[in-house]
Amino acid sequence: MYNLDEIKDYKLINDDCFNVLKNIPDNSVSLILTDPPYNIAQYSTGNIKFNWRTDINNDLAEWDLKELKPSDLISEFKRILKPNGNIFIFCSYNTIGEYHKVFDPEFDTFQFMVWHKTNPVPNFRKSSFLNSCELIVCCWDKGHTWNFTTQSDMHNFIESGICMGAERIKDANGKTLHPTQKPLNILEKIIKIASNENDIVLDCFNGVGSTGEASLKNNRRYIGIEIDKEYFSASEKRLSKYKQNT
Repeated sequence: MYNLDEIKDYKLINDDCFNVLKNIPDNSVSLILTDPPYNIAQYSTGNIKFNWRTDINNDLAEWDLKELKPSDLISEFKRILKPNGNIFIFCSYNTIGEYHKVFDPEFDTFQFMVWHKTNPVPNFRKSSFLNSCELIVCCWDKGHTWNFTTQSDMHNFIESGICMGAERIKDANGKTLHPTQKPLNILEKIIKIASNENDIVLDCFNGVGSTGEASLKNNRRYIGIEIDKEYFSASEKRLSKYKQNT
């Protein structure tokens, strides 16, 4: 079992999360904030090519092709979450029903948030709606940590652009490294509401470490689990650089 008391700021683990979760102690994590695969790659119609601008990447990474079921997560999430803890899981239209089916019976409250992307990919074919919304599953029991701000601020609706510019993590060739990197301002808002300073925040699908940076910026301790070596390496560099600059 990992000794979470030894974590002073963050711990990154390069492994399959299902190997790692079983070694996290019972009732030890205050906030699970994670972004699992959406399993929407199967619906892709391929990249969209233009002769007047860069192609639009309509294909996700291969990791999204491997099916992930909410039922795969529930038992370990329940076990490691503190009684006053919260769970926030990014998901898509095709999995929200399954998350409700599996998670709702296990918690006092099951809600969801809507993230409206203010700068979604344009629909050049003009044949359907723009894909401008993503969903976030929220679960907790009575007595959970909750830092309510104001009535106008606590809607289950957040507007923010997708990651752009300097916030995007790039590879050595300057190409976007992770296709679904989440913006820090969304993650920070959730962290502030659903945890307190010095709490442990866990992202078991760490990606390029966005949840980790958002946690450190708000004085939370962080555990990030990532199976992909390139994403893991980028996360190590990112969080190490953040700590050096603070």
